[in-house]
Amino acid sequence: MISIADHIPVLIIVIPLLSALVTLAAGWIDKRAPFFITVTTVSAQFVASLILLYRVHTQGTLRYWLGGWQPPWGIEYVIDGLNAYVLVVVLLMALICVVYSKRNVEHDLPQKRITFYTLLQLLITGLCGITVTGDIFNMYVFIEIMSLSAYALTASRGKIALKASFTYLILGSIGACFFLLGIGFLYAITGSLNMQDVAQLLPPFYSNKMVTAAFVFFLVGLSIKMALFPLHTWLPDAHAFAPSEISALLSGIIIEIAAYAFIRVTFSVFTVEFIQGFPVLDILCWVAVAAILYGSWLALSQQNLKRMLAYSSVANMGYIVLGIGLSISSRSPTWGGLTPACMHILNHALMKGCLFLCAGAFIYKADLWNIADLRGMGRRMPLTSAAFTIAALSMIGVPPTVGFASKVYLILASFETKQFVFVAVLLLSSLLNLVYFGRVLETLYMRKGDDSGHPHSSSQRGEEIPTSMLVPIVALALFCVILGVLWLSKIPLPLLHKVNILFQLGGHL
Repeated sequence: MISIADHIPVLIIVIPLLSALVTLAAGWIDKRAPFFITVTTVSAQFVASLILLYRVHTQGTLRYWLGGWQPPWGIEYVIDGLNAYVLVVVLLMALICVVYSKRNVEHDLPQKRITFYTLLQLLITGLCGITVTGDIFNMYVFIEIMSLSAYALTASRGKIALKASFTYLILGSIGACFFLLGIGFLYAITGSLNMQDVAQLLPPFYSNKMVTAAFVFFLVGLSIKMALFPLHTWLPDAHAFAPSEISALLSGIIIEIAAYAFIRVTFSVFTVEFIQGFPVLDILCWVAVAAILYGSWLALSQQNLKRMLAYSSVANMGYIVLGIGLSISSRSPTWGGLTPACMHILNHALMKGCLFLCAGAFIYKADLWNIADLRGMGRRMPLTSAAFTIAALSMIGVPPTVGFASKVYLILASFETKQFVFVAVLLLSSLLNLVYFGRVLETLYMRKGDDSGHPHSSSQRGEEIPTSMLVPIVALALFCVILGVLWLSKIPLPLLHKVNILFQLGGHL
């Protein structure tokens, strides 16, 4: 007997799609309805994602055929350990950002609440679809749903955000075209769009130049989507000027779901045998190193807090791609394979989500955009500032946070592959993180505000943001520590001690 639980793979996509239409209609009757419909929908999706994760853990890979059509003729949704995990991350961050958005949207976009929540649910639909689909053309469709929604949400603040969104639109469309060309080449060779079917049909054609060209198209298209250096140019303005909850999703989920799509296409469609045929992952490792150093260096010179965080995201995509690049050579069951990359997808979502929501809190409370204007805010907004501090320390790599765990796993993978240069780069990136986040923390706590009635006055204490905004921020900060302890508990103590010594040496360079 088929239960409703068997239909969760499709319901997790159909429900927000239908809910977006309901939100649009209900909003005209009561402008408070869109938020409550959205938070209810995303909460249900999050619970459903946990059920899927449990079922995959207990039953193995789940497959769902749309309309009962057997693949490769029909569209198939496939839930395995990787995308069940990613789906939980996506919906956890979506739920946190939706809860945070209520007061922020009422403050910044009071006339756009209906369209904001309608587009947000379409964005979540696209993200979920990319994650669960087993059909490569269906993945393209969901990438477009996600992207079009993200362009509009980025532009929702108006003014300079319109320019940022237009740049995002142009480059995002180019990336989508590359992805579509890759699909076309694969279809011309195999005659199929189902990922598993393509993977089985492709091996005899590995030497075909069209297959190589298809992989290059996927690589370039998804590199634009995940803002991998040097194809990141749309990211700084989009992250800086979008509403803060959208900035958190852009940095914490949207660019990372593109990294997931690259992992899925690379290892589920082209497979390891094809990748080992030419040194693409070695090249990716060095591109990732350039991204880490470039993003960290540019973050040093930023005066706008959200723009600094945006360049930090460029560097953190380098961490994820470095983890992907090391995945073939590193085979340890604990820190080898794709473990570092998949771990940092979650860790970066938590850290950067917390930081962007904190930046939004400073804007909400006192319209503070620049780092220099944050003087004395550590006293005025103690809980928000404390959460920002925890997330910033995590970005730097202070134990036992998730940021430290990510760097430990990447360092261990680098040691295993004898890539000692990558170890030096990771230590240097921690030092650069210390410099630019240290500047913000110094401004928050060490510099006094103007006591002469200026709106940044340090004498105005305890003026926190509303609870519905504060709770998501504090929750993310706590996750940064709790999950860091859980990740680190999987590493043998002698190895952990050696890596800790490396970080201490790096701090004295």
